[in-house]
Amino acid sequence: MKKLLLFAICLPLFAISQKPNVVSYNRYIPKNDKVLEFEKGFQAHAEKYHTGEWKWRVYNIESGPDAGGYMVIEGPATWDALDKRGTLGKAHMDDFYKNVLPFTTDKNSMGYLVFREELSTVQLTDFVDKIAITHVFPNPGKSGAVETAITLLKKVWEQGQQTVAVYEASSSGAPQYAVVARYKQGLKEKDMNFRKPIKERYDAANGEGSFDKFNASVSVDVDHQWSELLFFNKELSSK
Repeated sequence: MKKLLLFAICLPLFAISQKPNVVSYNRYIPKNDKVLEFEKGFQAHAEKYHTGEWKWRVYNIESGPDAGGYMVIEGPATWDALDKRGTLGKAHMDDFYKNVLPFTTDKNSMGYLVFREELSTVQLTDFVDKIAITHVFPNPGKSGAVETAITLLKKVWEQGQQTVAVYEASSSGAPQYAVVARYKQGLKEKDMNFRKPIKERYDAANGEGSFDKFNASVSVDVDHQWSELLFFNKELSSK
C-alpha cells in the first residue's frame, strides 16, 4: 500500500519532468514568381509572432524533391506544452493567411518529430548551419528492425566522430525515421576521402561481413528512403 501511495505522489513529478524532445516542422514551397513576396511576409511574420519559446529556425532546402522550399523548425517542447499552447490567435492566423500562405504552392507540409537521444550522437539543440536529412520509411511491421539497424550505425558514426541526430515521426503520415547528419566542419565532411569508406568502418565496428548483412536487411526492411541538403537561413529565422 505504501508503495502504491508513493507511486501516486510521484506521478505529477513525472509529468513535470517531461524532457522537451518534440519538434514541429513546416515545409513551405513558394510559387516560382512569388519568392520575394513570400520571404518578406515570412520574415515579418516570424519577427512579430514567433519569438521566445516558439521561435523559428529556418533552413533553405537546397536539393531533393522540395528544393527551393523552406523548412521551419519549432521547438523542442514537450507534448504537454504543445497541448497547453492553445490557439495561436486570430491576429496571428490572419497575418499568416494574408502575408505568407498566398505566396506558396499546395506542396506545403507539416508534422511532428520526436528526438531519439539513444540513437543519436549529438544533443538535440546542438544545431549547425549545414545539414543533410535522410528520410527512412520502414516497411509495415519493420520499424523495430530499422531501429536496430540505426543502433548499429550509431557505432559507426561514433567511430568516425560524426554528429547525427535521429528523429522519429509522430502522428505525421507514414512511419518514418529522419536521420540528420549535422556537418560541424562544413560540407567537406561529405567528401569521400574525409573519412574511411563506410564498409570498412561498419565492419570494424560490428564485425567482419556485417556491412553486407546490413545492406541485405535494409533491402527487406525499408520501403524507400530519400535525402536532401539544407542550409540555415539566419535572416528568415526568429531573432
